[in-house]
Amino acid sequence: MQDFRATPSNPIWRDRRTVALLMAASLTTMANATISPALPGLERLFSGDPNAAMLTRLLVPAPALSVALCAPLAGLVADRFGRRAMLLSGTILFVIAGCAGLVLPDLPTIFASRLVLGIAVAMIMTAQTALVGDYFTGKDRNALTCLQISARNFGGLIFISLAGWVATLSPRLPFAIHGLAAAFLPLMWIAIADPPRSAQSLAAKLADSAAGHPPWRARLALLVLLQALTNMIFFIMPTQLSFFLEERGYNSAAMTGAALGVLMLSGGSFALLYPRIQRTIGHVGIFAMGYAAMALGFLLLPFATTASSFAATAAIGAGYALVSPCFIALALGLAPLRRRGLAGGLLTASVFIGQFCSPLLSTPLIARYGFDGLFHGAASLLLAMAITAGAAGGLSWLRLRSAVTLQQIPVSPRSSLP
Repeated sequence: MQDFRATPSNPIWRDRRTVALLMAASLTTMANATISPALPGLERLFSGDPNAAMLTRLLVPAPALSVALCAPLAGLVADRFGRRAMLLSGTILFVIAGCAGLVLPDLPTIFASRLVLGIAVAMIMTAQTALVGDYFTGKDRNALTCLQISARNFGGLIFISLAGWVATLSPRLPFAIHGLAAAFLPLMWIAIADPPRSAQSLAAKLADSAAGHPPWRARLALLVLLQALTNMIFFIMPTQLSFFLEERGYNSAAMTGAALGVLMLSGGSFALLYPRIQRTIGHVGIFAMGYAAMALGFLLLPFATTASSFAATAAIGAGYALVSPCFIALALGLAPLRRRGLAGGLLTASVFIGQFCSPLLSTPLIARYGFDGLFHGAASLLLAMAITAGAAGGLSWLRLRSAVTLQQIPVSPRSSLP
C-alpha cells in the first residue's frame, strides 16, 4: 500500500487515490437527486398509470431500498474479497442501470432499473468508505471525510443544475447524466488498489488486541439509527420540493434545479469548514449546530418566496453537510480494521434506508397536514435533536471540568498520632 501523508507541500487532494474516491462519493447524489427536477414531467408523461403519483415520487429514493438490503452484504464481501473489484464493477453497473430510464417504456420498468441502480450504489459506497479507512488515518481521514461531503454536494450542484435544464427539454433526459460516471472509470482503474491482505490481516489483529474495541457494535448501531433519521428528514428536499414549488405557482423544474443547486453549493462550502469547526467544538457541538441550521431551514420554507426558499435550502444544506462527516469519522474510528467493510456497508445502508422511508412517511403527512405542517414538524424534530446534542455536550463539559477541579484540589497530609 502506498505511503502517503498529507503535508503543506503534499496535500491530501494531490493523492490520485483521493481524487478517485471523491469521484466515487459524488455518485451518491447523482444516483438519487439528479432526476428530482423531472418528477412532475414524468408524472404527466405517464399519467395513464393509476399509480403514477406514488411511483414518480419513489423513483428518487428507489435505489435506497436496494442499498439498504445489499450494503451490509456488500460490506462482508468487501472484507473477504477486497474493495477494488467491487468499486469498478459497481461503477459499470451504475452507468448501465442509471441510463436505462432513457429507453424503458413505463414507470414500473423504470422503477425496476432504479432498484438495480441501488445495487450498484451499495457496491460503490461500501467499497469507497472502507478504502477511506484503509488508506488514511487521523487528520488525513478527517480531511477526506469532509472532502467526500463536498464532492457529493458540488457534484450534486453540477448534476442537478444540469438536470433542471435538460428536464425542461424532456423529462427523460436527466437519466442520461448517469452516463458521466463512465468518465471516472479510467482513474479508478489506475489509482485504486487493495492493501496487501497479509499486511491488512496482521494490522487488524494488532489493532484488535491493542485497542480492545470496547462495545463498538452498540455505538455503531446508535450512529446508524441517527444517520437514518437524519437522512429521512433531509430527503424531504429532493423528493417533495418540486411538488411544493409547483403548488405555490413556480416553474417547478427550473426552480427546483436552482433551489437544490443552492442547497448543494451551501453544503459543499460548509463541509470544507468541518475540520476547523470540529476541532473547536467537537462532534457533539457539530451535531447541535448542524441540526439547528436544518431546523431553521425548514422553518423558512413555508414562506415560499424566492429569497426564503433559497435561504432555507442553504441552511438545510449547510446543516446536513456539517453533521454528515461525523458519522463516517466516528464509525471508522469505532470499527476494527477487519470490520471496516461491514461498518461501511451499515453506514451506507442507513443513509438509504432514511432516503427510502422519507417519501413513504412525508407523502401521507402532506395529504393530511399540507406542506406547511410537514415542514413545521421536521423543524420541531430537528430542534429537539439540536437541544439534545447541546445538552449532551454541556454534560460532558461539566464532567470534564469537575474531573480537572478534583485533580487540582491539594491533599492535606495526615497528622501523626502521638
